[in-house]
Amino acid sequence: MRKKIVAGNWKMNLDYNEGLSLFSEVVNMVKDEATGTQEVVVCSPFIHLHSLVQLAKGSAKVSIGAQNAHQAESGAYTGEVSARQIKSVGATYVILGHSERRQYFGESNELLAKKTDTALANDLKPIFCIGETLQEREANQHFDIIKSQLTEGVFHLDATQFARLVLAYEPIWAIGTGVTASSDQAQEIHAFIRKEIATKYDQSVADATTILYGGSCIPKNASELFACADIDGGLIGGASLKSRDFTDIVKAFN
Repeated sequence: MRKKIVAGNWKMNLDYNEGLSLFSEVVNMVKDEATGTQEVVVCSPFIHLHSLVQLAKGSAKVSIGAQNAHQAESGAYTGEVSARQIKSVGATYVILGHSERRQYFGESNELLAKKTDTALANDLKPIFCIGETLQEREANQHFDIIKSQLTEGVFHLDATQFARLVLAYEPIWAIGTGVTASSDQAQEIHAFIRKEIATKYDQSVADATTILYGGSCIPKNASELFACADIDGGLIGGASLKSRDFTDIVKAFN
């Protein structure tokens, strides 16, 4: 049985007190309203991590993650944060390869492979993001792009290491644009990803891999998306900044 996960990505939003206030609301609402077996992950800016871990204590459903980690264990990398530092405050997840990191910071598949190795070595669970741009989709290159991101980013892992990953498919053309991939479009890519995993490892590994949808998932489309055979949850951006919307997405698995 694949783990069902709804992960919130706050991106570079909320000051310290705003983050604590929102998270407190989410923890209480999830506790009162989420009746399924789904796991909730909140990926906050670094400034919030320690406090959110403390607030999440006693919550069986809610885990904390960071939005990035450096590939080195430590060193002279002013302004960066290591996987070991993230783990030391009690966070358990880290987003790697988000489309914004790839686009704005030039993160390559090769770099992300190193980040994945370091995260796993420090007992963090990577939420590894893959996805195509509008231009790549219009050029019918999206399957090739997804395959190369998997091959170069995570397929160097052995099956045991790979089993610790969560994948997130981000149709970049549907992030923050108001455009959402149809459930059929999303399911098609998720099924392709699972087929590639089965080809690389085996069907049992593919069947056990959690794959999240990360493109403008909101309360009104969450149930339809999550009902697809190969979609195991969502990586939620804007809607994760509103406790009611985020909880309603979580409840799509009730």
